[in-house]
Amino acid sequence: MAGNRFRYGQWRGGPDPLAPPYDVRAAVDAVGAEVLNGGSLREALRDLLRRGPDGRGGLEDLAARARRMRREALRRGDLDGTVTRARALLDQALAAERDELRGRDGDDARFAEAVLDNLPRSTARAVSELAGYDWASAEARQTYQRILDGLRGEVLEQRFAGLRDAARAAADPEAQRQLAEMMRDLNDLLARHARSEDTTDAFAEFMRRHGRFFPEHPRDVEELVDVLARRAAAGERLMRSLSDRQREELGGLMRQSLGDRLAGELSQLDDHLRSLRPDLNWQRGERVRGDQPLGYGEAAGALDEIAELDELLDSLDQDQAGATLDDVDVDAVARTLGRDAADDVRRLRDLERELRRQGWVDRDADGLTLSPKALRRLAGTALRRVFADLTAGPRGQHDLRTAGAAGEVSGSSRPWEYGDEQPLDVVRTLTRAVRRAGPGVPVPLAVEDFEVVETERRASAAVVLCVDLSYSMISQGRWGPMKQTALALSHLMATRFPQDALQIVGFGREAMPLTQQELAAAEPDMQQGTNLQHALRLAGRHLRRHPGAEPVVLVVTDGEPTAHLDPEDGEAYFHWPPLPETIEATIREVDRLTRYGATLNLFMLGDDPGLRRFVDAVARRSKGRMFTPDLGDLGEYVVSDYLRARHGRR
Repeated sequence: MAGNRFRYGQWRGGPDPLAPPYDVRAAVDAVGAEVLNGGSLREALRDLLRRGPDGRGGLEDLAARARRMRREALRRGDLDGTVTRARALLDQALAAERDELRGRDGDDARFAEAVLDNLPRSTARAVSELAGYDWASAEARQTYQRILDGLRGEVLEQRFAGLRDAARAAADPEAQRQLAEMMRDLNDLLARHARSEDTTDAFAEFMRRHGRFFPEHPRDVEELVDVLARRAAAGERLMRSLSDRQREELGGLMRQSLGDRLAGELSQLDDHLRSLRPDLNWQRGERVRGDQPLGYGEAAGALDEIAELDELLDSLDQDQAGATLDDVDVDAVARTLGRDAADDVRRLRDLERELRRQGWVDRDADGLTLSPKALRRLAGTALRRVFADLTAGPRGQHDLRTAGAAGEVSGSSRPWEYGDEQPLDVVRTLTRAVRRAGPGVPVPLAVEDFEVVETERRASAAVVLCVDLSYSMISQGRWGPMKQTALALSHLMATRFPQDALQIVGFGREAMPLTQQELAAAEPDMQQGTNLQHALRLAGRHLRRHPGAEPVVLVVTDGEPTAHLDPEDGEAYFHWPPLPETIEATIREVDRLTRYGATLNLFMLGDDPGLRRFVDAVARRSKGRMFTPDLGDLGEYVVSDYLRARHGRR
């Protein structure tokens, strides 16, 4: 309405409806804090999802609930309940038959008693031998038939959920004929599918004729196989979970109850399903214990639940390469753990997707890793920690949010790319927008319109930070301060001195150049060896690539050199205690850097006498300096020394 005035303020009607499910910046900062304290980057990201933001609703809680439910399922009851019930019914039938025979005279009655007295002790064999027996007692005949009809009904109901009244259907000859016909058609369909034939029309015809057996309403053969294979695998695991005697008893009873025709079709069906779904757990048995006897369907259902919980635990573990939360079956979580657990998984998925959407994390072949945007935030945190310890002085303010020009303007421009810090070329940006959208005011801007000014990089200092990645660094608690120092220095140079050229070199048994991202994700070298010679050689290569810049080399280490590159084959050679050849090879690299005019300063962590003698000798030989900072002061020492050394002697 004309004349109306609106005022806008902070949302006060409860939780922000537009906010993401979690504070993603806080989540990134939590990961960063763990990395700066010496933790593994990938482990920190995995722990974020395992514990959940604020330590609740994470994968660990869900996995703990799944393990608890698995333990409860293992105490569900006695898997041999089917045979136990059959034995009880058989004893009841035999008692009724003997009562009837005792009231009769004649040889036939005495012969029948002799048959009953000589039955095998095995329940399955006794039931089999009584298949052709002419029962004198109607009650005994009905009780015996209950053994066959009951087990047949349990087996069929476990395999085909559409048989709601399986016991009645199992006793009805017409129902048995229809069931056998369905299983024959099903085996034909699966055989064609296994041969990679087109089964679209055949599946439609099969469901038209026999769809009542499948209330799940599968949409194609693959879904039909999924439904049937899980149940068949549960039945197979039930047999594997029994003792040899129990397995023989139950198998005999099943063959007797199903009859040759149904048993043959069911065996063929199992063969098809096992070949089509070999990834299911067909072989593993479980030690299910309990006082309550379980029927065939109940026992197979318990084992199916255990198998589903095992699959769920594997997906919640997230230890496989490339695993994501999309691998977790939310429907399975809801079925087994409840809707609240499924909601927790969805929230964690939303967090992971929001982290990716906002550009905080990337995904590679090994899983999640921090993006360059997140690494800049992490390095900025490290720099703030360092400058929080520096006393106020003439250094000035170094925590700047903009980099300024990284060199001299070249006169050209290029399209803006994610992560660019060069200034925008306003004229060319507006020109591209007008060409795209046409003349008119206001001018709509799109991402593809932006152009940045190109500059020629002019390095005033070429800096190499050599950091020790040997195992002793993490075993002595020096890994976190080392990472924090290197990240802080890289962020300072990128934001305050972008004209300087930094190279981080990590060294263990061998040395390698590291990017900021590689440094954050670096793990300690489990091989023995401190190859400072190789690190200094790589440092010299970086300095020579910037001949007009002030050369600065900073070394952070906690051990004297114990490895060097063999001059013949270039392989790293380790020996403890240090060999003269290792010391000589390292000193040669020191001399090369000194002749080049590099400032070589060493930061010694620890109080090893051999390291102290070596570092002191190198500092005097190269006219550099030796520092022995406490771990908490390492970042302050390195950053301060860089600020002093970059002014140089040239």
